[in-house]
Amino acid sequence: RGLPVSDEIREQAEHKLARLARLEPRTTRLELEFVAEHHPSPTNGDKLIKASLHVPRRTFRAHAEAADVRTALDDVAEKLERQVRDHHGKRLSRWRRRVRFGGRSAPQAPPADTG
Repeated sequence: RGLPVSDEIREQAEHKLARLARLEPRTTRLELEFVAEHHPSPTNGDKLIKASLHVPRRTFRAHAEAADVRTALDDVAEKLERQVRDHHGKRLSRWRRRVRFGGRSAPQAPPADTG
């Protein structure tokens, strides 16, 4: 909104966010929204990037503000990458716990009465 996206910025965004496709191969869609703030706050920049990464049953969202688009793009890529890595860590720990302790396995028959 209010910020033209040049071919150079588009290529840079594809390059920066290609890492996310390698980290999460189930990615179905990645949306970026470039916003030029008309009234930027003095502490934040005047370029805002909002991103959402869609995978089955989960959506990761991030936003970043900076004085220029490249810096905001770097920040948003780092935030999304951290969220994906944290999510994978949770999934892996749940899977390990289930394998180790036999959770959610097939129900076992009660022991036969021998007495």
